[in-house]
Amino acid sequence: MKYITIFFIVGKICEEILHSSDSSTAKSSTGKRVIERFGFSIFSPDHNKAQICKCVVCGDYKPRLHACLSCIYFGCYDKKHIHQHSEDAKHHLAIDVSYGIIYCFVCGDYVYDSELEELARAQCHRASASLGLKQKFFPWEPSEEELILLRCNPKRRRVTESSHIGLRGLINLGNTCFMNCILQSLAHTPILRDYFMADKHACQANDESQQCLVCEMARLYQEFYSGSRTPYIPYRLLHLVWTNARHLAGYEQQDAHEFLIAALDVLHRHCKEMNGISDSNPHHCNCIIDRIFTGGLQSDVTCKRCNNVSTTIDPIWDISLDLGPGSIHSSHLLPSSTAAASSTAQTSASNTGANDSSNNAVSTPSSLSFASTDFTTNSPSTGFTNSPGNYEPTSLVECLKRFTKTEHLGNSAKIKCSRCHSYQESTKQLTMKKLPIVACFHLKRFEHSTGYHKKISTFVSFPEELDMTPFMSSARCSNGYNGQVLRSHTPNLTCDNKYSLFAVVNHYGTIESGHYTCFIRSLKEQWYRCEDHLIKRATAGEVLNSEGYLLFYHKQVLEYD
Repeated sequence: MKYITIFFIVGKICEEILHSSDSSTAKSSTGKRVIERFGFSIFSPDHNKAQICKCVVCGDYKPRLHACLSCIYFGCYDKKHIHQHSEDAKHHLAIDVSYGIIYCFVCGDYVYDSELEELARAQCHRASASLGLKQKFFPWEPSEEELILLRCNPKRRRVTESSHIGLRGLINLGNTCFMNCILQSLAHTPILRDYFMADKHACQANDESQQCLVCEMARLYQEFYSGSRTPYIPYRLLHLVWTNARHLAGYEQQDAHEFLIAALDVLHRHCKEMNGISDSNPHHCNCIIDRIFTGGLQSDVTCKRCNNVSTTIDPIWDISLDLGPGSIHSSHLLPSSTAAASSTAQTSASNTGANDSSNNAVSTPSSLSFASTDFTTNSPSTGFTNSPGNYEPTSLVECLKRFTKTEHLGNSAKIKCSRCHSYQESTKQLTMKKLPIVACFHLKRFEHSTGYHKKISTFVSFPEELDMTPFMSSARCSNGYNGQVLRSHTPNLTCDNKYSLFAVVNHYGTIESGHYTCFIRSLKEQWYRCEDHLIKRATAGEVLNSEGYLLFYHKQVLEYD
């Protein structure tokens, strides 16, 4: 059933019709009476149901169907049936059903009036809200007061070819280059930038002692895009991160990846508190951090005896990719119940130099949990060996191929099959069930093994445009979960799953000491190299030839719920 809602917009009532009304008050009241008497809209599904509007004469329902505002009559414009009705009944106003605009048959044109159009917008808003529909977007139109202010202040600030709006250095507060690189990357994340620049964040915290990191991020964006070129000192933001992530407190060199995950977690928690989401119902967090950075990683464990497949989908904020030959992994995913404890353990193991922050292949938001898997482990050892891969990947795509390749879980990691009801050897494959808007790839360059630590400086190429379609769960072969990934895919899926590179964080030096810099892509598609307070122009070649530690990609096509 289709609910037909006619949103009445009585435009400027023509002089021919209202020639007897001399005052604007009379004109306005006449127009409103026309609305109240003849315009109608549906405010609930139980009101005025109709499958479709049709022309009374020919039964046509195609575009340009008009409804008379003086009686209940529908007529098509192209075949002049509504015109004939106007001549016969002397009804001079009709509304276009598709666009809600008023046609006057006396002057032969569509007519408009700002006051009545505003009334129509309010009516449209009420009707959509009552039906649970999304609100129609109306472009900004300055009010009379705003027009006066604009006329009194004719000088405008415009972005020109020589403008450097959004570019601003950050002062190093003492081994805080890791933080500066992450802040630069977040400040130039397009959709996150648009959110904060549109003043979407409305803090509801009443206690000043509980300062909001989201408010400080909003202030950071205002500072970045204020036009000032003086390096900014992010001391308040650093203090808030220290307050909310104690393991990062201090002036020792920290890991940029660890800081990114900690910052996202604090932002997520503050957004959740602002939106009134309780910890007892973590599944429905719809904060801006989860909307942008959270993806869904699907893990399929297949029993080698009966081919039963156990599937788990977990939320992720980034994907960590191994670079060394072979691939001995620890657990790829953190159960929500142990995420906080694991985070603490990881921190204590990596607080020297620029150490790697995690041995996990995927970083999982600690406050989110999805459906739990229906198998149990027989051994506390959750490691498994990537038997096919005894090589070092040389590109991001190769890393992703190895990440999504079927891997044999060894005899020491048998899984209790829900169908066999016994512990059996199995295979495991990871694929992307849901892609985030911003995908962050963490190249695991810091290796911690028993007795030694080292940095992997292998060059790994990465593209400016990345297609994630081959690594989606939907791209797997349908005949028997054989671990292969379809390489042929439809053009529309390819378009929807394409990403563009917009930030790269690099680490120079050794695992004991080093320095972080980053490349960011500005509003005008120009690349810049950021090194604390220094910013200089760079080329795409310099970006793609850099070592790469954290790679930030933005989705080209956005889906709207």
